[in-house]
Amino acid sequence: MIKRTRLVFGFGLLLTVWVMVAAWQVVEHVRVKESARAALINRSRDITTTLGLVIRSQRRFGGMVSQERLEPALGELVKSGELSSVALLNAAGEVVASAGAPIDVETKGTMRTGEHWDSRSVTLVNLVDLGASVAQEGETNRPTIVLPRREPGSGPREGDRPRPSGEIPPPPDGELRTNGPLASNAPTSLSNAVARMPASVSNDPGTTNRADGGPRERPPGRPRFGRPPWVSEEEFKSLVEKRGLHGLVIVMSTEAFLSACAQDLWLRCIIGCFASVAVVGLGLAWRNQAKSAELQMRLLRASELNTHLKEMNLAAAGLAHETRNPLNIIRGLAQMISKQKEAPTEVRSRSREIIDETDRVTAQLNEFINYSRPREVRRSSVSLSLVVGEVVRALGYDLEEKCIRLQVPESLPVIEGDEQLLRQALFNLLINAVQAVERGGDIEVAAWKNNSHGVILEIRDNGPGVPPEHRIEIFKPYFTTHQKGTGLGLAVVQQIVLAHGWEIECLPNEPRGAVLRITHLKLASGG
Repeated sequence: MIKRTRLVFGFGLLLTVWVMVAAWQVVEHVRVKESARAALINRSRDITTTLGLVIRSQRRFGGMVSQERLEPALGELVKSGELSSVALLNAAGEVVASAGAPIDVETKGTMRTGEHWDSRSVTLVNLVDLGASVAQEGETNRPTIVLPRREPGSGPREGDRPRPSGEIPPPPDGELRTNGPLASNAPTSLSNAVARMPASVSNDPGTTNRADGGPRERPPGRPRFGRPPWVSEEEFKSLVEKRGLHGLVIVMSTEAFLSACAQDLWLRCIIGCFASVAVVGLGLAWRNQAKSAELQMRLLRASELNTHLKEMNLAAAGLAHETRNPLNIIRGLAQMISKQKEAPTEVRSRSREIIDETDRVTAQLNEFINYSRPREVRRSSVSLSLVVGEVVRALGYDLEEKCIRLQVPESLPVIEGDEQLLRQALFNLLINAVQAVERGGDIEVAAWKNNSHGVILEIRDNGPGVPPEHRIEIFKPYFTTHQKGTGLGLAVVQQIVLAHGWEIECLPNEPRGAVLRITHLKLASGG
C-alpha cells in the first residue's frame, strides 16, 4: 500500500510539473503574440505620423491640398509594402482620398476608432491625429481640406466662383504679388490656384515667398489656416464639411505578425513535446525503479524460500531413503509367510498383496529420490545409437509382452551430453510410450540434424495421444494419465533436459498418438 501511494504521488508530481511547463508555454506564446501585435500597432503609428508629414508637405493656402498631388504621395506609402490600403475620411466617414486596394468604408468606417483583424490583414481606424491641423494660441484650428480631382474639360468644382474686382487673386506661377493692379487673366477657381502653386512655395504655412525669393512673414493676427479671401464663408464651410480630413483608415498586412506567431507556436510545441517526452521518461524510470525494488524484494524472498525448499527436499529425500528399509523388512516377512505351506491360503494371498503394495510404494520412493537428486551434468560425446540400444534391451520384456513394434534408425548422430542422465531420460520416455500404446502398437525413435550444429530427437507413438490442455501439465510432478503411473517420470525428463540447456515439448502425432520432441541438442566435435 505504501509503495502504491509513493508511485501515485510520484506520477502526480510529474503530471503537475508537465502541466506547469505547458501552462508556461501557453502564457509565453500569448505574451509573444501580444508583443508582436503591439509592435504592429506601434509600426502603424509610425506610418500614420509619416502620413501626417506627407499631408503637411502638400498643404497650401487655407490648409488646402489637391487630390492630384496627395494621392500619388499616398501611393508611394502603399508601394513600400507595409500598407495594402489607405483612405482619408471626412467628418461623415466618407472617403476623401485613397490609395491601394479599395476599402469597404461602410463596414470599416463604422469603427470610429479601433482595430479590425482579418485572416491576412488588420484595419486600423483613427489611430492618431494626422497632424493635418495646427492649433496655436490666437490661431484658428481647421482641418486640412482636400480639393477633389478635376477631370479635363469639366466645369468648375464646388467652391470655385468668379472673384469680385476688389479681391486679391492668388499669385501666378513664379512669384507672389502683394500689390499692384489685378491681373485680367487671374485664375477663376480655387482648384486652379492650388494646381498652379509653384514648387518653391514654403511648406511652412506660416510664411510666404516674396518675389525676390526670400520668405515673408504673414501679417500679425491673420489666421494660419483661415478662409481664403476668394472663397465665401458658406462655400468654405461646405468644403470643410465634405472635404475636410477628420480621420483615416489604413490596412496593414499581418504576414510578418502571423509568421512570428507561427514560429513561436512551433517553438512552444517543440518545447512541450520535449517536456512530455521527459516527463514520460521520468515516469517510466520511476515505475521501473519501483518495480526493480519490488522484484529485488521478491527475489530475496524467493531465494530464502528456495533455500528452505532445498532443505525440505533433502529432509524428504532422507526420510524416503530411511522409509525403504522398513519396507524391505515388511516385504521380506510377507515373502516368508507367503512361502510357508502350512499357512492358510487366505494368509498367503494377503501376504502376496502386501508384497505388491510394498513394491509399489518402494517404486514411488525411488522415483521421488531420483527426482529430488541434484542434476550435475558431466558433458562428453555420447552416441545416441549406443544409448538407445541399451535402453531398448532393458525394455525388451515389456516390448515383447505387449507385442510393440519399435523402429530405431540404424545410425544416429553423436551429441554432447551426460551419458547416464541421457540414458535415464530416454528410459523414462520409452517406458512412458510403452505404457501409453495398446497391445500391438508402434513406437518410433527419430533423430536428425537441424542445422550445422543442432540435433532434434523425437519419441513417437500411436497411442491415444495427449489432450491440448495437458501437453504442458504432463511435465509437472505427480501429474499422470496412467493408472499405474507415479507422475514423476516426465518431470525427471524435464529436469535432465533443462540441466543440459535443451527444450522438450509434447506435440500431436498424425493421425494418432503423441510426439515428445527434444530440441537444441548439439553435435559432438567430429560427430
